[in-house]
Amino acid sequence: MYERFIFEKYKFIPQEKTLLLSYSLDKKISFQEKITFDFDFGNYNTEALDKAFFGVFVMCGISYFKAYIPQKIKFKTGGLTENQKRFFEKIYTYGLGEFFYRNEIDPNGKINFVTQEGLTNEGININNLTGSLVPIGGGKDSITTAEILKKNNEDFETWTVGNYPFFAPMIEKIGKNHLQVQRAIDSQLFTLNDEGALNGHVPISAILAFLGVASAILRGKKNVILSNENSANEPTLEFNGTPINHQYSKSLEFEADFQNYVHENISPDVNYFSFLRPLSELKIAEMFCKNFLEKYEKDFSSCNTNFRITDGVSQWRWCQKCPKCAFVFILFAPFVEREKLIEIFGGNLFANKELYSTFAELLGQTESKPFECVGEIEEVKRAFQLAKETGNWPELEDFSAETTEYNEHFWNQNLMPSHFENILKAFTQ
Repeated sequence: MYERFIFEKYKFIPQEKTLLLSYSLDKKISFQEKITFDFDFGNYNTEALDKAFFGVFVMCGISYFKAYIPQKIKFKTGGLTENQKRFFEKIYTYGLGEFFYRNEIDPNGKINFVTQEGLTNEGININNLTGSLVPIGGGKDSITTAEILKKNNEDFETWTVGNYPFFAPMIEKIGKNHLQVQRAIDSQLFTLNDEGALNGHVPISAILAFLGVASAILRGKKNVILSNENSANEPTLEFNGTPINHQYSKSLEFEADFQNYVHENISPDVNYFSFLRPLSELKIAEMFCKNFLEKYEKDFSSCNTNFRITDGVSQWRWCQKCPKCAFVFILFAPFVEREKLIEIFGGNLFANKELYSTFAELLGQTESKPFECVGEIEEVKRAFQLAKETGNWPELEDFSAETTEYNEHFWNQNLMPSHFENILKAFTQ
């Protein structure tokens, strides 16, 4: 229906703490997104900040581009160098992998960024950056990161995108200064979706990555510390020769690409990395359950129903129906007493026969594992083994799960500075 997706302009209004992003489809349909950085700014470097905002501008455009996937992409403000073109073509292609698969669209050749002739770009040195931002997602992973950094007296602030009331007790228990960013997507997009425009999964973690770096520059922070684990690297399935990974923008591959992008195009002094990357989901679950579950048992959840805006959620909950609930229940079963785990989730998920097909997907007994942020198939098998060995879960006799040699203690490849790697190693020993 539309030939061109146009990146019209972006504008930062410091006194209002807002960034406005404008896009159009052939200038016939216009979109404007508003981002509010709802915290006090430091003495930030304006040139580096503008480079970060340009990245936000391009990455946030994916939400509107996907509605019709125009063949051509045009920039009316700014432009791309060759390395920027490669970066954004890759994250748009792989980040929209699930979207292409579910809409039965061949992803090959669908993303066509162009370079601006003669354009050069390089990162800006920023002096005196200190401390870190730690994004908080609500689940076990970011709590584990924050608590370990606290125990080592690291200087950091917590950070979220969105204002969810049920976060408050968790943030209070972490006990660090908290920063919020608000993102208001143009509501016209939802109207178009209702009228038949394409819809589906976008790489939200890539959008958050650019927003995190921009926030770090505004606050004078040196590091943006994620809590993505090793299992985010495993693709869900393959489609038309392209690996489809629901968690692509949480993967080590994306992390490496993004870290390079930041250093080359924004600032070599800002670091973006995952603190938990060396660890399996199962190892993180063990650490969380043994060290932090008692403190946070009523104030955390990994279930995504908490973030459905129209639901009016006021406190954390586990829906007991989704793959994420099933997966975390499996992970916790070897490490938490039976009655305590049932109390936390509000039910015994192993006794819920409606979840049996989901457990089969998680165990690799179907065409693919669920399109969710869940772990590797082999570590799910290992979690089943460990849970059975406790003798606390007779329901598991109803499940057929192959044995595995999976080593949940293996130290995996990561990109974090040695200082932080040493902190994590010391805690896991």
